[in-house]
Formats: sequence, structure tokens, C-alpha cells
Amino acid sequence: MLLWKDDQRMFFVWLGALVIGLLGLMYVYMLWHFSYYLVTNQRIRQVRQKGLFRKTVVDLGLDKIQSISYEVPGIKGGMFGYGTLLIQTQVGDMTISMVRKPEKIYNILQDLADKVTR
Repeated sequence: MLLWKDDQRMFFVWLGALVIGLLGLMYVYMLWHFSYYLVTNQRIRQVRQKGLFRKTVVDLGLDKIQSISYEVPGIKGGMFGYGTLLIQTQVGDMTISMVRKPEKIYNILQDLADKVTR
């Protein structure tokens, strides 16, 4: 009978750890899902969810961009072709992570920034 209670206790400890882990994953997914970047022919807008009830918005004019670079981890763009874009301005840097096909987005941003500065 004592062995059964120990097994039952370990099962509930394991179940509690699983529930806490799933709640943590759901929270991180929610932050990622409700954060986005909007690129127009005049600006880049970054909307980031920070917690359940807080959101930050950064508006960056394309004429303020000094340089754009990108990084792709691993061989041939990583396993799924995601990378990181770094946009440098006079005020500071904007890092955009988990970008699908970063080379394509980099080229689009370079073309837009070039058109704005002309």
C-alpha cells in the first residue's frame, strides 16, 4: 500500500510539472503570435505584446534607416529557413527575429529604403 501512495504522489508531481510547462509554452506562444511587424513604403511599425495586458508600438520611418543586415544560422538557412534582421538607425537598433526567408525581406527593405532616400 505504501508503494502505491509513492507512485500516486510521483504521478501528481509529474502531472503538475507538465501543466506548468504547458502554461509557460502557451504564454510564450501568445507573446509571439500577437507581436508583428508592418512594413509600408514609408515606415516600419513594430507591435510587440509584453505580457497579457501590455503592448508596445515602435514606428520607424524608412528615411531614418542607416543600414540593414541579416543573419541566418546554420547551413543553408537553418533547418526551416528562418533568420534575424538587424535595422540600424541613429536612435538605435531594431532586431526582427524568426524572419522567414530573411534574404528576400532584406532585399525588399533595401529597395524601399533606397527609394525613400532618393
